[in-house]
Amino acid sequence: MPLYEHVLLARQDVTSQQVETMIDTYKGVIEQNGGRLEKIEMWGVKSLAYRIKKNRKAHFALLNIDAPPAAIAEMERQMQISEDVLRFMTVRVEELDSEPSAMMQKRDRDDRKDRERGRRRDDDGFGGGGGFGDRGDRGDRGERSFGGEG
Repeated sequence: MPLYEHVLLARQDVTSQQVETMIDTYKGVIEQNGGRLEKIEMWGVKSLAYRIKKNRKAHFALLNIDAPPAAIAEMERQMQISEDVLRFMTVRVEELDSEPSAMMQKRDRDDRKDRERGRRRDDDGFGGGGGFGDRGDRGDRGERSFGGEG
């Protein structure tokens, strides 16, 4: 069977639980038509580059699907009817990635950076490294002369 990657954008005012319910519905459509979902990734609420149907943000989800074209067509037909789905895109691929997508890897990196920043910030109570006025990297500047004398 052909393999597909499907990205879904749902309205920002629906809850994450409602998005999961919608995905379960579409999963049922795929399975009824002889396919299966290999992987589901919820990317969370992200800002959109431009407004779509008066929404500035949307819930993003990635579905890796192994299904016949008729199953994909039926799922897309139901998504077009739904008012909660802003956009979707299905792309046929040669093979499905079993690893986390780039969006999930980025989220993991961002979470790690936030944790590391949190530890550093707690060291002295401020965001910087060390105390105020400590500029040991400057070295000795020597004598300074001001004005036109000398």
